[in-house]
Amino acid sequence: MGPRALLREWAERHDVRGEGRRAVVVGCGLGADAEYLARLGFETTGFDVAATAVRLAAERHPGSTVDYRVADLLDLPAAWRHAFDLVVEIFTVQALPDPPRDRAIAGVADLVAPGGTLLAVAFRHVAGVDPAAGPPFSLTRASMERLAADGLEVVRAEELDGPLWRVEYHR
Repeated sequence: MGPRALLREWAERHDVRGEGRRAVVVGCGLGADAEYLARLGFETTGFDVAATAVRLAAERHPGSTVDYRVADLLDLPAAWRHAFDLVVEIFTVQALPDPPRDRAIAGVADLVAPGGTLLAVAFRHVAGVDPAAGPPFSLTRASMERLAADGLEVVRAEELDGPLWRVEYHR
């Protein structure tokens, strides 16, 4: 199992290199995206609220340099605040109803270091579909722009087939 195509495509397009930089994958699941970032040279942390997923990720990738952790996006370790040069969030916040989705969005934004980047991918809201129907809850442009909090700015917002958002933010 490889990394998500939208992450790999973005990293290749921007010639992303991780040497001397830290990355975190929010809701890392079985670790494919975290392992990919580690191969790009990032000191990588992958976290998930599901202890089983974290255990399976570590088992699937023996000898990995990724630091797999059980953590709750709504109650992250203080040491992670503004600590990561690259934050990858794919389909995680939209699994939550609102509330607590806004708190989760703030938690994601809080991970991004000064000068850092957040890459977020989410299902895009489509007219005629109840945004409260879910999970997953489709996200509007306004929802994606709420990630641009605490000093983050939207660099690029792509509306992709799926229908998906791929949004890049910088602090």
